Order: sequence, then C-alpha cells, then structure tokens
Amino acid sequence: MNIYSYMAKRKRQTPTLEERATPIAALFKALSDATRVRILSSILDEERCVHELCEELELEQSAVSHQLRVLRDNRLVQHRKEGRHVYYALDDKHIRALLQTAFEHVGRAQ
Repeated sequence: MNIYSYMAKRKRQTPTLEERATPIAALFKALSDATRVRILSSILDEERCVHELCEELELEQSAVSHQLRVLRDNRLVQHRKEGRHVYYALDDKHIRALLQTAFEHVGRAQ
C-alpha cells in the first residue's frame, strides 16, 4: 500500500494520528532505500532524465526505472515526457524540506 492509496479511501476529514500512521510509515519506507535517496538527491535542484540518472549514479537503466516507479507511486517525484526522454523532479517543496532536514540531521550526527 502506498502513502496515498490509504488516504484516498478515507473521507475528506482531518485524520487522526492513528489514521495517518500507515501513510507516514509508507513514506518513510519509500525513503528507506539508499538508491532512492541518491536519486532524490540528484534531482534536488533540477530535473533529470533517466539516462542522466543512470550515468550519475552508475546504475543500469532497469534499476533506476524500478526505483523511480516506487518514488512515483509514493508521490515523491513527478515526471514529464519530452520525446523519448522522461524527466523527473521532486514532487513538491515538502519533499525538498524533508530531504534537507534529513541531510542536516545526519550531518550533525557525525
């Protein structure tokens, strides 16, 4: 279950903490893979096509595409097509803030 499928089943009302726990856990599960964090870091400041991500991360296209699918399903990234290329960017400013907070926290811990 991804983050938003759970919430889509709920009526439009302010969910309780108990109701939000599942989608929040799904968000952190999506962020729990180092490759996905590397992809998100790569598109933190600008959108990138799959080919650029493969070269930068030194990964096969199938591996990058698989991870992008997980990120897309959890609404962490958005995509747009331009000809044969698909470009990815962070979904919104909340994802950027979440990543930056995580980077700051990890940087302080070392």
